[in-house]
Amino acid sequence: MKPAASTVYLVLQVCFLALISSRNIYGKQVWPIPYRRFDRRPDPDPYCQALYTFCPTGDPDGRIPYMRDSDVISVFRLQTPVWEFKYGDILGKFLGNCTFPHEREDTAAPFWCNQGAACFFEGIDDLHWQQNGTLEKVGEISGEQFNDLARWVQEDNKTGIYYETWTVRSDPGANSTTWFESYDCSQFVHRTYRKMAELGAKLSSKTQTNYTKIYLYSGEPTYLGDDNTIFGQSSMKTLATDIKNFYHSFQPHQSMIQFMLSLMEVYKKVVLEKTFYLYYNFEYWHLPMKAPYIQITYEEVPLPH
Repeated sequence: MKPAASTVYLVLQVCFLALISSRNIYGKQVWPIPYRRFDRRPDPDPYCQALYTFCPTGDPDGRIPYMRDSDVISVFRLQTPVWEFKYGDILGKFLGNCTFPHEREDTAAPFWCNQGAACFFEGIDDLHWQQNGTLEKVGEISGEQFNDLARWVQEDNKTGIYYETWTVRSDPGANSTTWFESYDCSQFVHRTYRKMAELGAKLSSKTQTNYTKIYLYSGEPTYLGDDNTIFGQSSMKTLATDIKNFYHSFQPHQSMIQFMLSLMEVYKKVVLEKTFYLYYNFEYWHLPMKAPYIQITYEEVPLPH
């Protein structure tokens, strides 16, 4: 009976730790809110169709080739600011498809197409990167390190399933509080660099790396609930309607007139009413917005050593 009792104790302990993970021993909220991980990546909903194919020659679960331990692999940094892509209004399509939800008649709650994943495919479009961005060698790794990195990428890919655009902070100052961290393309690159350094890779100390980041600024956020508690109960109807009305202003593919009207609604809600509804970890939070409200930066981040 002792092993069984120990097993029960372990399970209960793990559950308890999961419940208090975002609060300290005094019950006070700990910031930033940890990004939620999952056991596996669910199948995408057929409703979510990418305008541009995300994986050029495969899928997020495609097999990464195995290298011999003695192989030497060059690591290149490919970079271009998001506004320099030459695929039309890609930023507008991108924001509409994953940063904000869609409206569907068959669902009471806003519908999110925000799965994010890393893709493996062969080859580099050298001409595009040389003409529009940066193609620079930053280091080398061994075949053994590559194989370890490949296993880590697949695990990271399987457990971190949704994209999050916003970094939410209390103010632009150096000592500000971060309420929520983004989980976007640049964050994946940072994690990968750190993993390579952990595995012993030698990365360039002279390389300058810059990343586009989007910040929201607010006072301390308030937790509101998830889809079931907000959109599944009549007592929350007012809040549910307010959230849906807020996101309606951010719908993609609007005409110019609709866009101007929506922009005025966004200004009214965010600046005048100082309100933003953030969807994070499949839960909704109210952000009491404050100046400068939103900021897009291009920041330098050194490579790890």
